[in-house]
Amino acid sequence: MAKFSGTGLKDVHFLDCKLIGLNFDHCSDFLFAANFQKCVLDYASFFKKKMKKAKFIDCSLKEVDFTAVDLSMAIFGNCNLERALFHESNLEKADFRTAANYSIDPETNRIKKAKFSISGLAGLLGKYNIEIE
Repeated sequence: MAKFSGTGLKDVHFLDCKLIGLNFDHCSDFLFAANFQKCVLDYASFFKKKMKKAKFIDCSLKEVDFTAVDLSMAIFGNCNLERALFHESNLEKADFRTAANYSIDPETNRIKKAKFSISGLAGLLGKYNIEIE
């Protein structure tokens, strides 16, 4: 339940942290840069943050709000993105190949040259209510 209002996070690396429900969108935008490894970030919000090249490795990102976030070239390695919200986000060149449970609407997010695995196609096509075998 930490409060980040006005806090500056510049090139911060979180390792083995439980950061449930934190509002990173309240952090200062100036030089904001954070990476996460083996962290639980469930219910966190990054609303409108610039997070180019951010790394999320082995993280739980359940119901995280990534609305309007610049995640270009970000890496989501072995992450659980169950019910995470991506809307009007820049996901260009982001790597989702080993991520699981994501649901991303290609019509409301920028996904040019993003990387996905064949097994993750359902996360891109879910809104069309089609069956993939």
